[in-house]
Amino acid sequence: MGGERSELEQRLVDLETRIAFQEQALSDLSDALAQARSEEGRNALLMHRMLEELKQMRSALASNPFSADPSQEPPPPHY
Repeated sequence: MGGERSELEQRLVDLETRIAFQEQALSDLSDALAQARSEEGRNALLMHRMLEELKQMRSALASNPFSADPSQEPPPPHY
């Protein structure tokens, strides 16, 4: 019976080890998910700010198209 007990003890140790690794993997995944969500929030905020700035630039150009940079204008046609 000693061999059977030793085998059961070894199986229990193996299961405990596997559970410990799985708990660590779950913790790592949870941390990675939290970081990804935080990054997604920052990216969404940046995108929102960029879109607002683009709207303001379009509005400014639409209300005063002659204030554009003259160096960006095409050259006048030659006669």
